[in-house]
Amino acid sequence: MRARILDAAADLFLRKGYHDTSVQEVMRAAGVTAGALHHHFVSKKQLGLSVVTDRIAESVREAWIRPVEEARDAVSGVRAAFHLVADGLREQGFVRGCPANNLAAELAFADADFRAALQPIFEEWRGAIARRLVGEGREADEARDLATLVVAAYSGAMSVAKVEQTPEPLLIALRAVEGRLSLAG
Repeated sequence: MRARILDAAADLFLRKGYHDTSVQEVMRAAGVTAGALHHHFVSKKQLGLSVVTDRIAESVREAWIRPVEEARDAVSGVRAAFHLVADGLREQGFVRGCPANNLAAELAFADADFRAALQPIFEEWRGAIARRLVGEGREADEARDLATLVVAAYSGAMSVAKVEQTPEPLLIALRAVEGRLSLAG
């Protein structure tokens, strides 16, 4: 039941945003009563924070960290992650945005608890890319800077993709990032 509630909330937060999603909508989407929801989550904020730590963190691991860690090299991993997301968006036929970026844009400035929950996700994401780059002979500072560039380029491209309703900005950002990664060093 907890997983069903988290899945429903994650979907609604992605579609509508955290602030525009009511607890009643989450209950309806999950098919649970108020008692069942409040048994697992004492407040909407606790539910939102659990979505960040349980659903969004895992989606970043699945879409980004695993492809980067499993690839033959950092550039191949970054390429695989960009294509995984772009292909999924193309298949889906619409772009809602990146769950981590959407909630960061909506809540990170205004709510220190959400900022604290989101920060480790971005750190893990950049850290995975930086570790691969260091393993390929890059200096730690350069690797960290390049990893930040990759995440920032993806995040910005995803925002443009959301506005334009096409995954093409992701592929444009990928080309720029690949060029920068191959020039660095």
